[in-house]
Amino acid sequence: MAERLVADVIVERLQAWGVDRIFGYSGDGINTVLGALRRSGSPEFVQARHEENAAFMAVGHAKYTGRPGVVLSTQGPGAVHLLNGLYDAKMDSVPVVAIIGQQSRSVLGSAYMQEIDLLNLTRDVASSFRQQVNSPEQLPLVLDRAFKAALADRAPAVVIIPHDVQQAPAPELEQEHGIVTSAPVWSPPNLVPADADLEAAAAVINDGERVAFLVGQGARGAWPQVRALAEKTGAGITTSLMGKPYVDESHPLAAGVMGHLGTSASGYVLGQCDTLVIIGSNDPWTEFYPPPGAARAVQIDVDAAAIGNRYPVEVAVTGDAAAALEGLLPLVSERSGWRSSVETAVQDWNQLAAERAATPANPVNPELAVRELGSRLPENAQVAVDVGSSVYWYARQLRLPAGVPAHLSSTLASMGCSIPYGLAAKLAAPDRPVVALSGDGAMQMAGLSELITVSRLWPRWADPRFVLMVLNNRELAEVTWEQREMEGDPRFDQSQALPDFSYAAYAELLGLQGIRVEDPAQIGAAWDAALDADRPVLIEVLSDPDIPLLPPFPAGRTKGQDMLDALEKEGPDTAHARELVETYLRQEEGLSST
Repeated sequence: MAERLVADVIVERLQAWGVDRIFGYSGDGINTVLGALRRSGSPEFVQARHEENAAFMAVGHAKYTGRPGVVLSTQGPGAVHLLNGLYDAKMDSVPVVAIIGQQSRSVLGSAYMQEIDLLNLTRDVASSFRQQVNSPEQLPLVLDRAFKAALADRAPAVVIIPHDVQQAPAPELEQEHGIVTSAPVWSPPNLVPADADLEAAAAVINDGERVAFLVGQGARGAWPQVRALAEKTGAGITTSLMGKPYVDESHPLAAGVMGHLGTSASGYVLGQCDTLVIIGSNDPWTEFYPPPGAARAVQIDVDAAAIGNRYPVEVAVTGDAAAALEGLLPLVSERSGWRSSVETAVQDWNQLAAERAATPANPVNPELAVRELGSRLPENAQVAVDVGSSVYWYARQLRLPAGVPAHLSSTLASMGCSIPYGLAAKLAAPDRPVVALSGDGAMQMAGLSELITVSRLWPRWADPRFVLMVLNNRELAEVTWEQREMEGDPRFDQSQALPDFSYAAYAELLGLQGIRVEDPAQIGAAWDAALDADRPVLIEVLSDPDIPLLPPFPAGRTKGQDMLDALEKEGPDTAHARELVETYLRQEEGLSST
């Protein structure tokens, strides 16, 4: 029998932690670990096209499954490539463990080939835990601590393993000075909120007449309690972008996503409330919160350090969201509050969303393209969304069936995440369909290469459906509209125009199915065909770049005028865009006057 190596111990420890899949890309700095994976047969190694995408896959795995994602990379450029995905994990608070190779200890400090100070490189992104393994005996302890830190802190942890340590004989840990043995076990804490905090929170809520909820990803699994408390108090329910999947948006009090890309109903609820209850959210769009002092606030979060970070709250309730809301229910008084006003705002928003999706465009309105998915989305689907204008249409037009997960790079807002996320979701549940939404900028940045991975893996999936819709407008549309709105600058063609590319034809080249939509009348049939196909499908929608990314009112009034002023500077070629901005403003003004 061949000698067991430290690399074999790495694999065994990953198995002990229940890791069934590792994402990565090979390189000489991890060859010994790859050999151990080959010998063992598990965990499965998923080869991405780029280490950044592998890290996004690990983040996606953590988001869709709730279990730590693991990414494996060589030293030097491979390690550098991981950073974007690791920052995504840090900023969206999900557990990821990165195992990174390093040159042999004997050459460290010599400016050796691909030698990078990995501890300093990862200092910020892995602030919870990062460690280089300097002896074989240290390895089990370091891996155990990495997983525990990632799970406890909901953050990335980094383990750096020099090549010669990987190749060393597996250690036999004896009980002696200088040797620490550990166990691959972890259990989440049961954070029960204090009775005094619940009573103080209830007092604030009971004093309010117009109560609003802001629900984030920390309310995962707490929808029954959120709904019950809202119905008892007549509260309006808004969500952060990451909180959207955890609220049933068909509820009459559900006002939708808040913020720049949110709904007008959320703008009304947060702008008019006198009491704010923040539930598991750390959303950074502070200009869309009530003005400081306009509302008394309560915040519920498992992370005590997060409370009061975004708004001057009066009462902090540290604990699990479901438990806290369950405890609040008998303490709050039952009343209608401003329920009728909230329901009217929600109905108005639903009418506005439908009207905007039906607004004629050249050639296809992207709002319509996403809206048409809503009634067709399978109840067991998983959704991945890329960064760009597609996020706006997802937030405003896609109503998720109860229990359908949807994820994106939210706080980091990094383009190129949708296909890596979707692949992670599909590999974790190959019997469930995946739907991904992307713009053409994100596809050209990272998606085209990772579509090769889809073409390689799909034949083994129990359910072959992996549907990707690409909004092809030949434009970095979100940045273009940001330039107009925030800077008052006209569009800069050299910066914003994208090379024309046939995404549907590329999908066909890879053995997938491509559907090209050039007419709004075709979009429903395209979704139907894609969701009934026997292989992955790319729907390429030729969408209108002039559809404005108008913030919800009241901020939208001023921002819309800023957009018009910038368009005026661009000259007569922007007549269509100006007409659309004016149309969108009229549509919302009409609702706000009713």
